[in-house]
Amino acid sequence: MSLKKLNTVLATAVVLFTLYLGLSFVLPLETSFPGLPNWPSGDSGFPIVKGSREIAMGLAMGALLVTGHRRALGWALLMVAVAPFGDMVNVLAHHGSTAAAFGIHGLTSALIAVTGLLILRETSKARKATAPAPTAQPA
Repeated sequence: MSLKKLNTVLATAVVLFTLYLGLSFVLPLETSFPGLPNWPSGDSGFPIVKGSREIAMGLAMGALLVTGHRRALGWALLMVAVAPFGDMVNVLAHHGSTAAAFGIHGLTSALIAVTGLLILRETSKARKATAPAPTAQPA
């Protein structure tokens, strides 16, 4: 499998999982925030805010993936990796499960960042291969 195909599969998985996660917070599917000892009540608005954030990130990444803007997708994935990292910090700051913080949120952040780096590496090689050779300037 080529690097481009692998990256596309990984990015598609990130997009679909992000959209699923967002929808699971917005729709009444009895979702919980992994790792937090005290889940905010449904009246707090926390699930809607978190779900809206996930859906927006998933749609943005999906648009870049579908339109073929692979370099921008790589950068977007690196930026999106900050969200699960923030979730990890949130769980740790609120005395939640260390295993959930690192095992769920930390690992998710790392996988998204690695996917972004792989796409940037792929697009960097493609950019170098198609770059025109510099021309000599008259002196």
